[in-house]
Amino acid sequence: MKKWNAVLALCGTLALAHAQKPNWHNLDLQRDSVFGISTEKAYNELLKNKKSTPVVVAVIDSGIDTAHEDLRSVLWVNPKEKAGNQKDDDKNRYTDDINGWSFIGSEKGNVQYDNLELTRILRKQMARFGSLSSLPEDTTGLYAFQQLKSEYDRELAKAKMQLMGMTQFAAALDSVVVHANKGRLTLEDLKGYKAANGQERHVKTILMKELQRYPDAVTFKEKEIDGGVEHFKDMVEYQLNLEYDPRAVVGDDYNNVKERYYGSNDVTGPDADHGTHVAGIIGAVRNNGLGIEGVADNVQIMVVRAVPNGDERDKDIANAIRYAVDKGAKVINMSFGKPYSPDKKVVDEAVKYALKKDVLLIHAAGNEGLNIDDSANIFYPRRQYEKKGEANAWIEVGASGYKDDETLVASFSNYGKNTVDVFAPGVSIYSSVPGSKYTYHDGTSMASPVVAGLAALIRSYYPKLSAMEVKDIILQSAVKVTHPVMVADGGAPHAVQLSDICRTGAVVNAYAALQLAAQK
Repeated sequence: MKKWNAVLALCGTLALAHAQKPNWHNLDLQRDSVFGISTEKAYNELLKNKKSTPVVVAVIDSGIDTAHEDLRSVLWVNPKEKAGNQKDDDKNRYTDDINGWSFIGSEKGNVQYDNLELTRILRKQMARFGSLSSLPEDTTGLYAFQQLKSEYDRELAKAKMQLMGMTQFAAALDSVVVHANKGRLTLEDLKGYKAANGQERHVKTILMKELQRYPDAVTFKEKEIDGGVEHFKDMVEYQLNLEYDPRAVVGDDYNNVKERYYGSNDVTGPDADHGTHVAGIIGAVRNNGLGIEGVADNVQIMVVRAVPNGDERDKDIANAIRYAVDKGAKVINMSFGKPYSPDKKVVDEAVKYALKKDVLLIHAAGNEGLNIDDSANIFYPRRQYEKKGEANAWIEVGASGYKDDETLVASFSNYGKNTVDVFAPGVSIYSSVPGSKYTYHDGTSMASPVVAGLAALIRSYYPKLSAMEVKDIILQSAVKVTHPVMVADGGAPHAVQLSDICRTGAVVNAYAALQLAAQK
């Protein structure tokens, strides 16, 4: 789940919050004046000299850099598998699954880019309805196909327009830097620069804001604009390209959603940025003088690669959940989502399997700034089953910021009084990225692992608690927010109570949760 800061700026909306101190999400509101979850306070006051047991947390994501300096010692290692012998030592039909498994690759290579589910569904239906010039006798479903095609056409046109706009902005920014003849162009340099035309004036206006948090224009372009151009290019060339289908490299029978045994042991893959960042939030080694402090101090992170650059596939997610459960995960983090789920039943069955095994599922609510109670804004996977009922040991997480004011709810975060359980820090979160590096990311993708880390922390110090008991503790102990917060809901921002857009009306808190756990 991504949200590009540059896109927000170019659209004239509020840019995301400035980068905060690296560990702010673990700090305490009263002591540190940021709305973190009081993790450090909990370690200092509640957990000293207490014993814990390791908890396996599965990260279903894009992959994780298994060589990262702050993660490699906390990775789950399959105790029954011998590395590199090319044998299935534990007889689970996944050969050399040392740190986990990938369901989007094979010996032939990896899926890096994939379509949106919208594209895949449309491509499948086009085999029946074609170009609409010659219709089959049975036209059942034709109207739905036409609606889908219209949505696809709108999304493709929008992506092409955004790509063009971002590309033009990047070129204009380069022009300003060259004409200014000031190297990387700082804020002070920019103040004295006279724009040559309207396009340069537009660039200067945006840079005057952005260079208050970036050291120079080149750094801003590298961090924001280049990523935006790449994102929309990926949308046009891969995600919305009806001619592009990378599935052949996996080598499975894709139409057989019951198929379980395919994939590879390459759990890092070609682009592990997102998954590595998520993993660091959960359990990067604490107090080692490197990078960041994970929320949980005694975890084993299992890597399950199932999320490409594009929409994840239901079959892969179902198998990822089952694999994680079978190999002992007690918490599963799912920082992904999409608006269509053609094989939802197979995911529901996997979720039910996880619940039977006492596993707690944590899911990110999404980054569209929408009310996902609305039936028009449904995102998958979701706790509600296709037929009836819902997953009980499931926490849906929205993203919050560091200020205890009306900006507390992140401008990009989805919400819903009946859908989102709780909020957690998801703005300017500093964590690990590939190459033993670190950076800030924003998103409900970052808020979800904060909660997954908290769940693992509770389960490690209070291992007798069930998944449902841990969920109840997290929700019951969350800090209530009584002042108004701002949300957009597709229009102009307006004030609401957090309890109007969230089941608990609260932000998770590790200190309060551990206090409550001690009473169970």
